[in-house]
Amino acid sequence: MRTVDDDAIKHHGAVRFRSEYHYAVFEYWRSAKLIRCLKQAGLARFGRVLDDGCGGGGMCVSVAEEADHVVGIDLSARFAAAGTRLASEKGVANVAFVHANGCRLPFPDDTFDTILSHAVIEHVVDHPAYLRDARRVLRPGGWFYLQTAPYLSMSGVHLPRLKARIPLHLLVGRRAAFIASRWMAANRPEWLTAPPDGSSFLTAARKGETKVDDLPYLVTVRNLRQAIVSAGLHVVREDLHVSRLAMRYLPGFVTRRLDKMPFLRDVLITNQEYLLSA
Repeated sequence: MRTVDDDAIKHHGAVRFRSEYHYAVFEYWRSAKLIRCLKQAGLARFGRVLDDGCGGGGMCVSVAEEADHVVGIDLSARFAAAGTRLASEKGVANVAFVHANGCRLPFPDDTFDTILSHAVIEHVVDHPAYLRDARRVLRPGGWFYLQTAPYLSMSGVHLPRLKARIPLHLLVGRRAAFIASRWMAANRPEWLTAPPDGSSFLTAARKGETKVDDLPYLVTVRNLRQAIVSAGLHVVREDLHVSRLAMRYLPGFVTRRLDKMPFLRDVLITNQEYLLSA
């Protein structure tokens, strides 16, 4: 999937929590942005790829169209009825899924040319072990793409947005904001901006389920940089994307130096992308 279709991404994003299959389709379309990013960074050949936390498996199917072979692993077998179905529909045969723990990968050393971790590490309990084992299975000269967002940013906090545009997590703390968001999803869904099938909070409330907080690793720019170095990985490229709101209203000299400003950078940087090597 090389074509970035923003309309398709928006359409499938609005219904991504309807089922695992719907989320896989959303991942399939969204991954075109990741592929474009890697191509622009100079990654001409993907080779043998590990999607280190593949979820529904949609990104695996998309990347397999560009790679020699793709293996997707996930702690829960979410891909069973999603990624496998999508691969069949797209006629993609060079992809496989494995039920496995990213902190204890069932692969020999130096197995993969490319490892992808998109919006995964913040959901990992033992993120140092996750990074170390990724390094172990990455062959010398291979590339590790890692993407996440600071937990204080609007994209990294993993909470539904309010129509009132109030950054609730910055006012009361993330834990209290999570509890409040869960209550609003069940009792005042009209206060939230997300469509019914575009939010896991609303989906859980509609099903009468209790939404579980799945953000054990509270990522900051500083602690992720430290974790990368501690795992023995080297930063080839770091891209810190500043929010459009900050770019619009803050002076240029502030946004250009934002990566040197603790706390403020974790609020206003909405996306962290790394290209790493062993």
